[in-house]
Amino acid sequence: MTTREALDEAIHTETVDSAMSVLIERGVWMADADTMSQAIHEVYCGMMADHDQPNDKDREQARQLIAAIGRSVGSGSGAAAPEG
Repeated sequence: MTTREALDEAIHTETVDSAMSVLIERGVWMADADTMSQAIHEVYCGMMADHDQPNDKDREQARQLIAAIGRSVGSGSGAAAPEG
């Protein structure tokens, strides 16, 4: 199921909670720079980190990752890149 299909199914539910449940069940997660920074910090820095909370590098990586996802979704997620 594509992201678009999951969103289409979610918008036809009756409540926000139902819509979020549909998205999560379909593997579509919503994140902002703060939640993405925390996830990057937990996965890549982990227990051995020299800092307890996401730092500027984690936040910049989050912004870059969100931008890359946006470009992918904007180009039709999974569609072949145009030649030439």
